[in-house]
Amino acid sequence: MATGFLVAELAARAGVGTDTIRYYERTGLLAPPPRTPGGYRRFPPEAVDRLRFIQGCQRLGLRLREIAELLSVRDTGDCPCEPAETLLRRRITEVDTELARLAALREDLVRMVESMPECREPEPGTWCPAGEEVTR
Repeated sequence: MATGFLVAELAARAGVGTDTIRYYERTGLLAPPPRTPGGYRRFPPEAVDRLRFIQGCQRLGLRLREIAELLSVRDTGDCPCEPAETLLRRRITEVDTELARLAALREDLVRMVESMPECREPEPGTWCPAGEEVTR
């Protein structure tokens, strides 16, 4: 009996698509697995954990390049905690920046909506009838 998983079996166990596995293999996130005498790829059981690690990193917003860095440290047997902390702190800063940008956008939208006059029977191509400004 062959050990390991075929692509579809690995995909099902890890909760990803087969194309995702092939892509990760092409980009080096997954090592090319050994092949059976029939030419089928057999991924080792550890590939499930590796895929879950990649998916978890992606949920945190890490880029594939950053994930590859963490995996290379992890593959040496060393704990990737120090580089992970650096990446996660950088990601926190990015999220904070994006939240500030979205909060400012929300304020602009609220201000715009609150300053819009109530429109009655707008002329085609306009928001409000010409020369008419109705306050709330």
